[in-house]
Amino acid sequence: MQFFGGSEISPSPPVPTATANNAHMMYIFNRNGVCLLYREWNRPLHTLNAQQDHKLMFGLLFSLKSLTAKMDPINAEKGNLGIPQLPGQGCSFHSFRTNTYKLSFMETPSGIKFILITNPRTGDLRETLKYIYNLYVEYVAKNALYTPGTLIRCELFNTALDQYVRSIA
Repeated sequence: MQFFGGSEISPSPPVPTATANNAHMMYIFNRNGVCLLYREWNRPLHTLNAQQDHKLMFGLLFSLKSLTAKMDPINAEKGNLGIPQLPGQGCSFHSFRTNTYKLSFMETPSGIKFILITNPRTGDLRETLKYIYNLYVEYVAKNALYTPGTLIRCELFNTALDQYVRSIA
């Protein structure tokens, strides 16, 4: 079963959107801010320990979601800055770019957050994140041995994710 349209994991994943599409890192958080998975493919500089890095990333996402909801020019009920919004509620962001990286973000209806850090010249990665989410559903969520909310330690998922990310690099 494939979420976000379709019936199965597509045999042909989304085509890369840039010639220099190098994935650096990926995070998967649950709705409570617990980092379920952190993968690194191309991160030459390590400045923080893993726990600090995860807290900063989740805090950044929380703040950006709150800010985009507060700045929404259409929705009159903006709520208070810092109050979490339900997935799909109000204005949201999909990515931002700096001179050294691009952060692409997708949140599922269940509150699972997928973050992919790539080369700044990378194009729109929404379809790529949807494909990775479908890998997550097939190999993790449907796995009877996986307990929701715990660290993802599924070798099939890790292998499929690594193969896919390398294919877009």
